[in-house]
Amino acid sequence: MPAPTAVHLDQLSQIALTVTDLDAARAFYGDTLGMRFLFDAGTLAFFQCGSVRLMLTAGAGPASDRTVLYFRVTDLEGLHAALAAREVHFEQGPHLIARMPDHELWMAFLRDPAGNLLGLMEEKKQAA
Repeated sequence: MPAPTAVHLDQLSQIALTVTDLDAARAFYGDTLGMRFLFDAGTLAFFQCGSVRLMLTAGAGPASDRTVLYFRVTDLEGLHAALAAREVHFEQGPHLIARMPDHELWMAFLRDPAGNLLGLMEEKKQAA
């Protein structure tokens, strides 16, 4: 039986912002603020902001879902199990989000005691 995964989140990887006009937001963050555009994915636009990725999403949802903090982790399944053992409730357990050319993006979502949405993300390298 593998050793339990230690729980220690310390690397913020991505922030999600909900915007009402994706084209205007894309122009603002890219052209006005000079952030490096990464890619579009449907109603999402991604920019690099130092070591943190900014995800802009079009639409409106509950106020608690408008800003999401994403933490980079190295063992999503192990961390999920460790947090579940601490009685943390997950909105969604570990699941595949996207297959990129050199890795798979996996995520899980949970809420803090105030109802804020937190994402745990792991970029799993694909076997050569």
